[in-house]
Amino acid sequence: MEQTVHPAVPRLTSSVVGMTNPSVPPDVVSVSVDGVGLTVAPLPASSATEFAAMFKALGDPVRLRLLSMIASAADGEICVCDLSSAFHLTGPTISHHLRILREAGLVDSDRRGTWVYYRAVPATLILLAGLLHAT
Repeated sequence: MEQTVHPAVPRLTSSVVGMTNPSVPPDVVSVSVDGVGLTVAPLPASSATEFAAMFKALGDPVRLRLLSMIASAADGEICVCDLSSAFHLTGPTISHHLRILREAGLVDSDRRGTWVYYRAVPATLILLAGLLHAT
């Protein structure tokens, strides 16, 4: 699966361990973000702007619920048809919310025939968790 590069997602400048480290199970990926974290140092303006876009996307209850459904999907991805049926919203409204999540770099998608399948972007979720992690 090819992952889209999202302009709103800060670049991971740190090491990603777990992919090549034999002592870490292959399904566990740990990201250490050097110098980023609310308790480490003040955020540079550019990073604050990028993170704010992600938090803004999560600031809507429908989008937060959509991300939760996508991230917790059994196969790691979920069809838009399964997402839409969980809400009392029109298709275009669901598509709007999913577009905002995509543009924020929180989810990625690909089209298969008539349907679009969504999956969470783990690196972005880990990056957000690292930012909020209090040491």
